Amino acid sequence: MAVRRLLGCVPQQLSIEAALTGRENVAWFARLFDVPRAQRGARVADALDAMGLTEGADRLVGTYSGGMVRRLELAQALVNRPALFVLVEPTIGLDPIARDGVWRRVEGLRAQTGMTVLLTTHYMEEAQALCDRIALMHHGTIRAQGTPAQLRDGLGGGATLEDVFREYTGSGRDGEDAKGGLGEIRRTRRDAARVR
Repeated sequence: MAVRRLLGCVPQQLSIEAALTGRENVAWFARLFDVPRAQRGARVADALDAMGLTEGADRLVGTYSGGMVRRLELAQALVNRPALFVLVEPTIGLDPIARDGVWRRVEGLRAQTGMTVLLTTHYMEEAQALCDRIALMHHGTIRAQGTPAQLRDGLGGGATLEDVFREYTGSGRDGEDAKGGLGEIRRTRRDAARVR
């Protein structure tokens, strides 16, 4: 329980319940994180306010836009005031305005609270803009790590993080093309749908 109180996580798969209101979703997570009962109401309100969701907090989540759903998931993960905030591809499928809004809020909270943010993303421009250090993984193995500048400079000649990503995780490396294909993605989504 002590470790759970230190962590906040926004998974890639949806973690909200559409039949509940935004407030009810965040309150549910406050209970899961064992936020003391006397503090729950205030913590829920603070998390909703930090994500700009106070106005829509009492609406059913099924009526929320994609950006609002992602911000609600951030509120859920922040309700316990974590020391480590894990974000698993949190902006996938969001339009550029919604993506910018999510990142502005995460950056503001990081600056305000000093929490550590661990981000997984396939968007190299996001990694470039948001990360102090980057580790590039391919099939569970770290292939390169360092600051964005160190990684780019390692390739030389004005390389971008996209270039670095291709260099270390590109197609055909070690005969690994068959892994991680469409079939695997479909199995993952099918498994996730059964859990809901």
